[in-house]
Amino acid sequence: VVSCLTVFCVSRYHGMISREDADQLLSQAEGSYLIRESQRQPGTYTLALRFGNQTRNFRLYHDGKHFVGEKRFESIHDLVTDGLITLYIETKAAEYIAKMTINPIYEHVGYTTLNQEPPSSLLPRGGRGTDGTDAAPGRGGTEDRLTSLVRRATLRESDLMPKYEKVHNFKVHTFRGPHWCEYCANFMWGLIAQGVKCADCGLNVHKQCSKVVPNDCQPDLRHVKKVYSCDLTTLVKAHNTKRPMVVDMCIQEIEARGLQSEGLYRISGFSELIEDVKLAFDRDGEKADISSSVYEDLNIITGALKLYFRELPIPLITYDAYPRFMEAGKIGDPEKRLESLHEALKLLPPAHCETLRYLMAHLKRVTRCEKENLMSAENLGIVFGPTLMRAPDLDAMTALNDIRYQRLVVEALITNEDVLF
Repeated sequence: VVSCLTVFCVSRYHGMISREDADQLLSQAEGSYLIRESQRQPGTYTLALRFGNQTRNFRLYHDGKHFVGEKRFESIHDLVTDGLITLYIETKAAEYIAKMTINPIYEHVGYTTLNQEPPSSLLPRGGRGTDGTDAAPGRGGTEDRLTSLVRRATLRESDLMPKYEKVHNFKVHTFRGPHWCEYCANFMWGLIAQGVKCADCGLNVHKQCSKVVPNDCQPDLRHVKKVYSCDLTTLVKAHNTKRPMVVDMCIQEIEARGLQSEGLYRISGFSELIEDVKLAFDRDGEKADISSSVYEDLNIITGALKLYFRELPIPLITYDAYPRFMEAGKIGDPEKRLESLHEALKLLPPAHCETLRYLMAHLKRVTRCEKENLMSAENLGIVFGPTLMRAPDLDAMTALNDIRYQRLVVEALITNEDVLF
């Protein structure tokens, strides 16, 4: 395509000229271009590009690199080259592009990035496969592939872990060398930013294909490298657990040491040591050592647990569900508040709801030792309200007023844990 569309530079910048003047200057050569300053809006610049016997105009921006839309280029020449490739493909193959997502390969084989075929050494001929099934001698090609697909489906069905749904985390991506879409199996064209890549599982697809890919992201630990500040559903799917391992491990450690410690969750540990626990989880995951031999002060572990919830990019009680929980907190009648909370819980993603259930059951056990630890459901609500709930884009005064109802919500969740969950 590039060889068919030679890029002509007509003394690139032409100052403040009209569209008509630009069209006249470019009319002689297909693929020629110039940059002009707008007469109507001085200080704004437009790329005028000749393609298909007409002049097309694109608003130019600059942030250290020239860019149009989501694509950023080192030079105007690269921008024009990519634009001509894209225009050529989208013009000559418009009908084909429109049909690309109708019969995608994705529906037949699932992930082509993650579900790679196992090495043949794992399935010796005439022996037994890794899943205990007989490996028939002399078979190969399509039949082996189908057998493998069926086996993976069977293993997935027998998996006891919850099947949390997760949307793909697509980011615009530049692929080096020829690349094919893993949804429709068609070529990904362009000079840069040819498509999008899921930052959590590595799935590579056209931007238009990303709109129809199912919400079946299977995060890969090669891409998910943090524990703290990582999306909750992403983390549990990457580690194949029901809840974040940091929540399970911290709560188990706290309960193993006893819940009688005065001011449990209210008294803060040393921030440097809490940060050390965070780094241990980020570095070692479930192998992190948070035992009393390493962190003698129990408040370090409670602080690390609270920090995990504070650093979630989407709070445990999500931004989408926040208004409904706040409405419930403002209801005076206890029974109606309980009904409202029950409905609000349905808005939480399954992984968030399961984690909240586990945490509330733990905090309920903390309140049973109130005589020793002096931590009632009300006190825990004060501590955990702002930790588990964050107001989405509210002004400072409104957010301050919300703190009271955040406390009431968490207090009600703890007190009625056995009914609500």
